[in-house]
Amino acid sequence: MRIGFLLLAVLVAIGFAACCQTKVVTSSAAAFTTFSFVSPGKKPDFDSQLKPIFQARCQPCHFQGGKVYDSMPFDKPETITRLGEKLFTRIKDEKEQRLIREFLSQP
Repeated sequence: MRIGFLLLAVLVAIGFAACCQTKVVTSSAAAFTTFSFVSPGKKPDFDSQLKPIFQARCQPCHFQGGKVYDSMPFDKPETITRLGEKLFTRIKDEKEQRLIREFLSQP
């Protein structure tokens, strides 16, 4: 009986560890993008975690050569910080929104 509880505890711990390293795959018409979510307490990395979201959702307008790149370049973290949750008019995915909120809430 104790071995059963111990085994259950180990399986739960393994599941939790795997959960914290989840990778999410999104697609756009142009390409497939993979990015991962960070564990609590760490600020998401802009280049490896946020920029792929914006590339998948906001190209070609907000990236180099786009119509509004000069006024709102989404390849720069300061633009994302300035716009804040206004970005959610285009980004509807809850996991992506959560990652952006984590980025915005960290100093």
